Amino acid sequence: MMKNKSITIYKAAHGDPLPVPVFMSGIQAGFPSPADDYVEKQLDLNELVVKNQPATFFVRVEGESMRDAGILSGDILVVDRSLTPTSGKIVVAIMNGEFTVKRIEMTAKGISLIPENKSFPTIDIPPESDFQVWGVVTYIIHKAQ
Repeated sequence: MMKNKSITIYKAAHGDPLPVPVFMSGIQAGFPSPADDYVEKQLDLNELVVKNQPATFFVRVEGESMRDAGILSGDILVVDRSLTPTSGKIVVAIMNGEFTVKRIEMTAKGISLIPENKSFPTIDIPPESDFQVWGVVTYIIHKAQ
């Protein structure tokens, strides 16, 4: 485990599979439909969210800068360090020794980190800064309200 002022990082680890029942038919978000009375498959959450185990980490978020992207304080992000960041992706980045979670924008003018909360400013990355994209967010896990 690695701790920083704004996030806590946990290494992904595969142990014994922990399959849970999953219904293969969709669940209506509108009008109810009859429920199936049997489980069709087992689902291992590690298999679902961890595609590259050595490069995958779980990160607990603190703060509200990504609220409008559905990332709330206390949420856990699944971050894959082996993925190449592209414009529009949500990334975990390190700037001058500080971790942050933002949407990355890469243009001919340079790199910017865009918050998803209008109360926070865009961060333009100066070429001389100590900056690194640490990983790309692949899943957001948060407790239902």
